[in-house]
Amino acid sequence: MKPKQKYNLTLDKFINLSLYDNKFGYYMKKNPFGNKGDFITAPNISRLFSEMIAIWILSFWQSLGCPKKFNLIELGAGNGEMMKVLIESFKNFPVFFKSCNFIINEKSPLLKKIQKKTLVKTKTIWISNICKTKNIPSVFIANEFFDALPIKQFFKKENQWFQKFVSINHQNKGAFINRKFNMNKLEKKLNFKISKNQNFIEYSELSFDYLKNISKIIKKNDGGLLLIDYGYTQKRMKNTLQAISKHKFVNILDNIGDVDITHNLSFELFKNFVKKIGGLTNDLTTQRKFLINMGIRERAEIISKNKNFLKKADIYYRLERLIDEKQMGNLFKFMLIKNNKNKFKLGF
Repeated sequence: MKPKQKYNLTLDKFINLSLYDNKFGYYMKKNPFGNKGDFITAPNISRLFSEMIAIWILSFWQSLGCPKKFNLIELGAGNGEMMKVLIESFKNFPVFFKSCNFIINEKSPLLKKIQKKTLVKTKTIWISNICKTKNIPSVFIANEFFDALPIKQFFKKENQWFQKFVSINHQNKGAFINRKFNMNKLEKKLNFKISKNQNFIEYSELSFDYLKNISKIIKKNDGGLLLIDYGYTQKRMKNTLQAISKHKFVNILDNIGDVDITHNLSFELFKNFVKKIGGLTNDLTTQRKFLINMGIRERAEIISKNKNFLKKADIYYRLERLIDEKQMGNLFKFMLIKNNKNKFKLGF
């Protein structure tokens, strides 16, 4: 990206450009997953993770009355590893397998290509718009999806709100600048008091759009959203903007288009926004608690039987990465959004 002149972008537009520009966007031109990439997600650490999700989906489907037709929609499926294990697991449950439409909502043509290779000979379909799915009960799975959506940032100084911008010059160098902002206008547009008890705001417009559309689908057709991501539960929002390259934190303004830009979710914000939509309920727990509740330790024990010492050690090493409090166990959270009338609580 070499702009001919200096120009200023709101932070979310800058992130969108960096990650999703058709020509040089990070997710559009490279596979960021795995040891050779920039980060590793839970499904790539151990298939046990996806197996627990598979058991949960089956149980949730039963809580909906075992509908004969049912959408399973994964938002941003990475390299397709989770969906692959889900489908393999579901083949052991023919009634469910026959009922289920396997769907992926993916923006990156490159990742779509990788997913199609991983999911060859499966009945998976790809969609670009979640609102165009069939009007039947739908379960959405979002693993490390919302953290990759562009965010806006605002901060309050002496009773005046400011918005964060990025200024980019012709040498492709970026700098943060701040501009005065009318918060009332935004809150009117959102129909949501996002600034209540806050001095700093970090939120994604796109996240809110997804939450609104998914909530509409759940309320109309039944189903739920299982959201898995790193984030925090404190009521006050904070600045969590970060960039990652080769498994290390780097400067967000360096190497534009070549680093992953991400943020930690404010689960309190998500909770309040869903509450404002109405008719829905949400449950929240840590990844550690969810996976242990789902029986991941027992499953590790079963698959490690009759394995040699090295294979056994590898299974348990990977398990610890997922559930250890100092690793992914507490940082990652599981959130379930569903209809008020559905009392399903498994995993939570």
